[in-house]
Amino acid sequence: MAALTSKERVIKFFKKEPIDTMPVFSGMGTVVIQAVKEMGVKFAQVHTTAELLAGSALKSSEMCGLDAVVVPYDMATVAQAVGCGLTLYENSEDILYPTVPNKWETLEEVNIPADFMKRARMPIVDDAFRILVKDGRFAVGAWQLGPFTLAGQIIELGLLLKGAKKNKEAVEAFLTKMTDIVIESIKHYESLGVDYLNIREMGSGTDLLSPKMWNSLIQPHLTRIFSALKTPAVLHICGGTDMIVPLMNQCGADALSFDQKNTLAKTREVVGNDVIVLGNFDPYGTLVQMENPEDVKTVVKKCIDDGVDAVWPGCDLWPDVKMDNVKAWVNTTREYGKKRSPVIGRI
Repeated sequence: MAALTSKERVIKFFKKEPIDTMPVFSGMGTVVIQAVKEMGVKFAQVHTTAELLAGSALKSSEMCGLDAVVVPYDMATVAQAVGCGLTLYENSEDILYPTVPNKWETLEEVNIPADFMKRARMPIVDDAFRILVKDGRFAVGAWQLGPFTLAGQIIELGLLLKGAKKNKEAVEAFLTKMTDIVIESIKHYESLGVDYLNIREMGSGTDLLSPKMWNSLIQPHLTRIFSALKTPAVLHICGGTDMIVPLMNQCGADALSFDQKNTLAKTREVVGNDVIVLGNFDPYGTLVQMENPEDVKTVVKKCIDDGVDAVWPGCDLWPDVKMDNVKAWVNTTREYGKKRSPVIGRI
């Protein structure tokens, strides 16, 4: 039987249908500086037009041998669109992601424009998705921050955490507003024809929140988000997650994604062999810092042995990767991943 195309492989993966080998992809940024340089532009420029955003995603996946393309790359699109401004670092030659220069100082100040999806760079992201979907070679992934993490782009999280104890009703109303934003934006990306979604509630791990607080402050909003989606959707959380894996699994996501702090073998025992698990290598430590690609192979094999269904980086790729390390990730996953994973069979 002929090998599946990249797009077919990922689509079948999320349907839990047998595939030829483990797909190599992510639900977070996978742009590499080698692709940006080949396009003859600065890193700051790729965030500013649909053509550069989509083009850099396609070029990166071509060069690395990935099965999917994912945009946008930065976390400031919504914050910029609702009025918090943007620092683009357009004069820098370094790899600097856009950041939010202004955050609201109180919950009461937050005012979300009804047409935020039409403001700032949101239309650029839309058009980039249209280009990627039309290209058709790769699966297309879209992501959005979870409500709590998105809140951290708009206000200081310290205000939210203090408010959770002193003014629970105001915090709940604010997070409901953030959840509305997440649902509106991610359902819009669904309508553009993307193949999978990733909700990145990155800042809500147990490094910051207790399982009890996660259960009351985070879980209800995530459950509401996943119940609104039809496209296969992943829940990704960074940092300490071992104690909240059962709670994450109750949110309704089609797959769970973890970073390197998760004890993956234990997680697989907890969720069983019906839940798609993604993870969990350190992208910077593995693809940028490791000097020997053989060490990368060891990391990838451990992820597979611990029970992942796809070897995902624990966060965005840092663009200045070593290409030999990327190839080791991709090739080892393809070869070592020819055996079935806990959830996904093989053709």
